[in-house]
Amino acid sequence: QVQLVASGGGLVRSGGSLTLSCAATAYSSSFSINAMRWYRQAPGKQRELVADITRGGNTNYANSVKGRFTISRDNAKNTVYLQMNSLKPEDTAVYYCNADYRNQGLTVTGVWGQGTQVTVSS
Repeated sequence: QVQLVASGGGLVRSGGSLTLSCAATAYSSSFSINAMRWYRQAPGKQRELVADITRGGNTNYANSVKGRFTISRDNAKNTVYLQMNSLKPEDTAVYYCNADYRNQGLTVTGVWGQGTQVTVSS
């Protein structure tokens, strides 16, 4: 089974930058990570999709982060990144990574990592 471990959250001032990372690990070395995603959930709000990236590198972004956030991945390291620039107080949320993977002929979708808190002060 694949586990996702996120890191990189913290406290930053408005206009600042942060980079989140999420690494996929497993006891088996035969797994392959397919799509990877970043979601976020602000207090009192529903979890929302921020950005996603296919194994081949195709990306999609929520309108609220287009031009400010960049999702990327390193397939050799089974890691996805979220570079966040020009951060705003409304970006404050717990950020979660999510991924689909294939292992020994079985496809598993929507695996969640633990969240990492991002707080943007005004």
